[in-house]
Amino acid sequence: MAESGSLPTGFGELEVLAVGTVLLVEALTGLCLNSFTILSFCKMPELRTPTHLLVLSLALADSGISLNALVAATASLRRSWTYGSDGCQAHGFQGFVTALASICSTAAIAWGRYHHYCTRSQLAWNTAISLVICVWLSSAFWAALPLLGWGRYDYEPLGTCCTLDYSRGDRNFISFLFTMAFFNFFLPLFITVISYQLMEQKLRKTGHLQVNTTLPARTLLFGWGPYALLYLSATIVDVSSTSPKLRMVPALIAKTVPTINAINYALGSEMVHKGIWQCLSPQRSERDRAR
Repeated sequence: MAESGSLPTGFGELEVLAVGTVLLVEALTGLCLNSFTILSFCKMPELRTPTHLLVLSLALADSGISLNALVAATASLRRSWTYGSDGCQAHGFQGFVTALASICSTAAIAWGRYHHYCTRSQLAWNTAISLVICVWLSSAFWAALPLLGWGRYDYEPLGTCCTLDYSRGDRNFISFLFTMAFFNFFLPLFITVISYQLMEQKLRKTGHLQVNTTLPARTLLFGWGPYALLYLSATIVDVSSTSPKLRMVPALIAKTVPTINAINYALGSEMVHKGIWQCLSPQRSERDRAR
């Protein structure tokens, strides 16, 4: 942990400032875009559908990731973590819950789109609600395990944010990592890839392919793949010998996921655009409804 007024080991003044600034930009951008997405669902009755409920779940998860990044950004710019060890555990738990919920919500959206486009039947409300509940309960369950002793939360190399501790590489960490990664990264990635591949095969024949079938899986790999590689390498070698600056890269990359998801899932929808426009121009939207 970085003490007040001191620089973290392996970081210079400009590097700490750069990391804090990048985290701040990522946090504010993700919060802004996903907040507009959430507000648009509240403003547009047309968006209150089972399919869009899954997108709303993703937006809420990504907003949580951005809030987590905002706490890390302010601590980094102050060059100190002032919330103590309990605050570190809470920060790690909240970040882990929302990260897992974001990954699993992406898989749920992929399955929902496959169901919609390939079976030509609307997703039922009870199915969508059950999916959302399962996503968040599962994420909370896996994120709570390090608090109970299976795995552990600790400070990132910068000392101003917290995540799953990968520095020990012992049997406790390895058993938790492989089990958690299978259910919360590889399985959702598999569901996402297969759902979009099957959807692409079916819709390409009819010429009605209107969904980007590769970006969701690429976003999962780009956003969370570096973390997966870092954690997996920690089971083989001692990563403490790796440069602290290099070990901070996965965290910075992961914080871009909320922005990418908002652009891909929400801002790419014409209906969501209308909802955002209503949020930004309420007087004009009222005139439009009056007409």
